[in-house]
Amino acid sequence: MITQLKKGVLELCVLALLSKEERYGYELVTLISEEIEVTAGTIYPLLKRIKEEGFVETETRDSPGGPSRKYYRLTGKGRQTFAQNVDEWNCFYIKINKIIGGNV
Repeated sequence: MITQLKKGVLELCVLALLSKEERYGYELVTLISEEIEVTAGTIYPLLKRIKEEGFVETETRDSPGGPSRKYYRLTGKGRQTFAQNVDEWNCFYIKINKIIGGNV
């Protein structure tokens, strides 16, 4: 997949997964990797940035089988940003498909 295109949608993917339930970082990497080739080195800086922007908050919890895990959950600002980004994505998707399909 085109690198710049992928970078542009990763935040939306992370926000989408977190809109359903709170998750820990490696879980996000694993779920996204099932559809788009990404590494932890891409997702963790994104998580740090969206936390600094106030879109997510974290909670560290003990893990039953290993070290503690940092769980991420959307804030109110994060939910609002996600909803806005979904609207923008849907509009963008329609326009790009019109161009690709030769309907312009």
